[in-house]
Amino acid sequence: MLRAALVALLQPLGFAVDRQRGSHMKLVRSTPSGRQILVVPNHSLLDTGTIRAIARQAANYLTDEEIRRVFYTE
Repeated sequence: MLRAALVALLQPLGFAVDRQRGSHMKLVRSTPSGRQILVVPNHSLLDTGTIRAIARQAANYLTDEEIRRVFYTE
């Protein structure tokens, strides 16, 4: 999966690129309970294991339905 495609999938859920340092980007979503941060490597192509790790990281903040909609296709 391309990094740009992953960022585009997360944007409708409220995540936006906050900053980049080196080869990683921070995507941030503000909620009433605080800031939620996802770290995404700034590589053009992301490995399957990396995408899986980002999905696990996102699972801390998103509902199961949101995760299924973003990370899985039928």
